[in-house]
Amino acid sequence: MSSSASAILPKGVKLAYSLAVVNAVVIGITYMFVKLSLDYTNPLDTLTLRFAAAFAILSIMATSGLVKLNYRGKPLSKLLMLSCMFPLGYFTLQTYGLQFATSAEGGIINALAPLATLFLASVFLKEATSRLQKLSIILSVFGVVFIFIMKGNGVGLTHMKGILLLLLACVAFAGYSVLARSVSKYFSTAEISFFMVGIGFAVSLVFSLALHLANGSLGSLTAPLTNMTFLLLIVYLGLVQVVTALMGNYILSRIEASRMSAFINLSTVVSIAAGAWILSEPIAWYHLVGSALIIVGVIGTNLRIRKEGVVL
Repeated sequence: MSSSASAILPKGVKLAYSLAVVNAVVIGITYMFVKLSLDYTNPLDTLTLRFAAAFAILSIMATSGLVKLNYRGKPLSKLLMLSCMFPLGYFTLQTYGLQFATSAEGGIINALAPLATLFLASVFLKEATSRLQKLSIILSVFGVVFIFIMKGNGVGLTHMKGILLLLLACVAFAGYSVLARSVSKYFSTAEISFFMVGIGFAVSLVFSLALHLANGSLGSLTAPLTNMTFLLLIVYLGLVQVVTALMGNYILSRIEASRMSAFINLSTVVSIAAGAWILSEPIAWYHLVGSALIIVGVIGTNLRIRKEGVVL
């Protein structure tokens, strides 16, 4: 990066873009491990145990001094509102939405999150985007939708309740992406992440306990932890939850929400590659075409930064 570009760009922008790519890669790989964990228990219990592991890791980091936390005199109401959008709102709406819709429909609708973020960022943050950026985001969204449609997985009108909940989940994620930009002015990345994960763990635990108490199956909540494979999966997913939370909040404190959202669909490309490499899942021509559209869309969304001197 040139010295003139360094003077123009805010501190940490180049690192934020690098982390955005890493974040997409980690999330893409995580899809496969989430799928494996569901062989042992239901989605809600998996989410609860995943948050428990993440909160334990962050608590150890805080008590050991690896991260500094200070909430005194800060607007906790903003942080609570942020946590209600993500992870609480997003995961709750997504979990219940997938009960009434297919996973393929969830994947297609989740691809709309960058468009929702673009809209909310332009309204509330007054983020200006060029015509090229708008078209590039649409192109990356189309790349994801193209892959699912070619696989024979469209959006069925018979699942309207689930589709509505999944659309609301997209809005919740977009709201988080926008609000995190302003919240980062008052809280550090570690403080935001610790609070978000803590709220996610507390609420998901309440839901899990209520469900098991109603069914008389309280012991089944922790029973899968006796399986070493599942235990390792949960520890890994908890660690990923911590890493992606820290990276995501740092990224949103450095670059525009509309630009960060373009990287969301990149995780679809990574999940396809990981499935082919580790699970030997087949790759068809439409996977390659859709992935190319996604990558071109991500690059196109961030071309202005390239002109300013950052090498993506």
